Amino acid sequence: MLKSLLRRPLLPLLALPLLLAPAPLPAQTGGAPYNIDGRGFSRLQDAVDAIGEGEGTISIAPGYHRDCAVQTAGRIAFVAVEPGRAIFDGVTCEGKAALVLRGAGARVDGLVFQNMRVPDGNGAGIRLERSDLDVANSLFRNSEEGILTADDADAALTIDRSTFSRLGRCDRGLSCAHSVYTGIYGRVTVTRTRFEKGSGGHYLKTRAIAVDVSDNSFDDTQGTGTNYMIDLPSGSVGRIANNLFVQGRDKENYSAFIAVAAEERKNPSRGLVIEANRASLPAGLGRRSVFVADWSGEALAIGANELGAGLTRFEKR
Repeated sequence: MLKSLLRRPLLPLLALPLLLAPAPLPAQTGGAPYNIDGRGFSRLQDAVDAIGEGEGTISIAPGYHRDCAVQTAGRIAFVAVEPGRAIFDGVTCEGKAALVLRGAGARVDGLVFQNMRVPDGNGAGIRLERSDLDVANSLFRNSEEGILTADDADAALTIDRSTFSRLGRCDRGLSCAHSVYTGIYGRVTVTRTRFEKGSGGHYLKTRAIAVDVSDNSFDDTQGTGTNYMIDLPSGSVGRIANNLFVQGRDKENYSAFIAVAAEERKNPSRGLVIEANRASLPAGLGRRSVFVADWSGEALAIGANELGAGLTRFEKR
């Protein structure tokens, strides 16, 4: 049974069409690009402000949207009319991200974020500063960061069926950026999602108190100057299960796939479950690595994982 579990396909099937979708036309000029219950808006910020402290859905038309918005209140869903064809391209608000979220909650569904760069090196598709966020069927690519959060220990971030590609950086003497980097959130859940072609930093770095990272693929074969696949720098509980990890050749740090409490022991890690994953190194690479490196000193629940040649199951550091 375990063998069949380990052989399950792990690519986020609903995210892949985003990579293969035909290039959309420029944002339409004949109709408003943003719509709330039949009411059109030419600027995303105007649509966000129209919801205010209430709750609503902003439907986003296909096209390239060189636009951004800051949510300071209310609960807002940002939803593509055609998933994968509404693209936020290269414009950030507050020198942070295309969407800066600090309202009462948000949902993002079917959007593409690309080419986000800012002076401090943390240009992101989404900057989450407080409250819950659900992200589904979205694509983050060719930017300094995909999603970056502040701290909110009472909130949750959920990512499902999405793709993070060509993200991260560690250059210019600035702090590194990562495909996904969260502060101290209450829970971070990442499922059925693909991480690939990193350009620096870690693929998933989170200081969340609890994590659920399952049924994802971390494909580093085309990465450049990357580090860990999963970094839990403050420690964490929860589970990391049924993921596929392939380490690439071009690494800044190839010493481990998963790191626990490498920077501090702020969160408990006792009982963190790591099981039913597959991990491998490139054939003929001639170097070794560690699947789980632990600085917490607590008893982790490392179960059965399928590890390729050159990989050590666990190392206390």
